[in-house]
Amino acid sequence: MDIYLAVQQNSLLDLILQASFIAKLVLLLLLGFSIVSWAIILMKLNAFRQAYLHTTAFLEAFRRSSKLADMHAVCRNYSRSPLTAIFLAGYEELDKQLRSFGSLKNTQALARAMQRASISEANKLEAGIGWLASTANASPFIGLFGTVVGIIIAFEGLSSNTQATIQAVAPGIAEALVATAAGIAAATPAAIAYNHFLNKIRILTSEMDEFVLEFLNLVEQ
Repeated sequence: MDIYLAVQQNSLLDLILQASFIAKLVLLLLLGFSIVSWAIILMKLNAFRQAYLHTTAFLEAFRRSSKLADMHAVCRNYSRSPLTAIFLAGYEELDKQLRSFGSLKNTQALARAMQRASISEANKLEAGIGWLASTANASPFIGLFGTVVGIIIAFEGLSSNTQATIQAVAPGIAEALVATAAGIAAATPAAIAYNHFLNKIRILTSEMDEFVLEFLNLVEQ
């Protein structure tokens, strides 16, 4: 009954407002991590959705096209696909060699140009997800720090009272539990999103490698 009354008398907002300075700092830090993580998650979800849609459309158009020049004229329509940048890099290198030598003389130079573009596009896909990994790894420990602070406050409450009552330890215990929950709440979405995006990057990277080989096979025929 005492525990029930203590919980009823303190809402979550009241517990946060009455928390110690260190606990508030921990919660504020976790809130910052969470806000930035969710912003990255939402942006990346949209970016990967667009990348997949444009990549599918680009490959269909590329395989239907009878001339590279025709594909070059329309490839800007698929700007969200990483394959577009790779195609443009390959097309520019091929065009340079055709203007200089009249034919493809250096296949390795063509391959290197497309590989450079592929690496650049992979880096763009990976941009931001490092923060998700950091959030997933660091947030539970930050929350644990807040938990330890709350437990210390609970013991201080016991030491300052002649009787061990729930009112003496409730603020510190509640503070510890809130910090633990906040750490988990910040880390879980970041960890799930990080693994999800890594899988998406692997798929797109594989498609980029396959496209480089397909392009090279086409121009060498």
